[in-house]
Amino acid sequence: MQIFGVDIGGSGIKGAPVDLDRGDLAQERHKVLTPHPATPEGVVARVCEVVEHFGWSGPVGATFPGVITDGTARTAANVDKSWIGTDIRGLIADRLGGVPVTVLNDADAAGVAEMHFGAGRGRTGTVIVLTLGTGIGSAVFTGGRLVPNTELGHLELHGHDAEKRASSKAREDEDLTWEHWARRVQKYLAHVEMLFSPEAFVIGGGVSRKAHKFLPLIEGVRAELIPAKLQNNAGIVGAAMAARATAGG
Repeated sequence: MQIFGVDIGGSGIKGAPVDLDRGDLAQERHKVLTPHPATPEGVVARVCEVVEHFGWSGPVGATFPGVITDGTARTAANVDKSWIGTDIRGLIADRLGGVPVTVLNDADAAGVAEMHFGAGRGRTGTVIVLTLGTGIGSAVFTGGRLVPNTELGHLELHGHDAEKRASSKAREDEDLTWEHWARRVQKYLAHVEMLFSPEAFVIGGGVSRKAHKFLPLIEGVRAELIPAKLQNNAGIVGAAMAARATAGG
């Protein structure tokens, strides 16, 4: 079974049809840059561009970097603040001609995919999936069930919003060495571990492709540190899974 998934990020918007039997992309993903300013009108136009690239006309699952309740954005940390209060589900559906659309938090989507098809598969304890990218997204699972919209990237750490210090963007913007950045990630993980005592952290986002450069440098964290298996495609897969669940598939 195939469903379309699209992942809206602070720097890029990417999507593809997803084979939900295999938990993998059915075709090579198509990516466009997120417009700046990242307003609803501009971003939705790019989302439609991605969907229409494949000639897709069925159900669509979409992620969003913020808290989502009933298809509506409640926060917008890394996109334009005009998103707050926007009915994203309705806006995308209207632009795509009324197809069924499901919207969820981007890290929640990545987490659902990793728990079902990836690094968290078979784990029943508390697992926290973290996406290190433009910001830090989080998805918390206990007993295999998602606690939605946790947004742990916005925890305060040493007087700063944690994602401003430990995201992949912070590493790039400040031109940090892997060693320096790993120490920041280590402090962040220790703080989250103190709050939740997970059995494992699954580390995702685009930087997960380079996990060997920083995960071995992290010390003093008791939880198992696991690179995401689906890497930066997890959000697309999770979005498609959510769309199938909404449709009752």
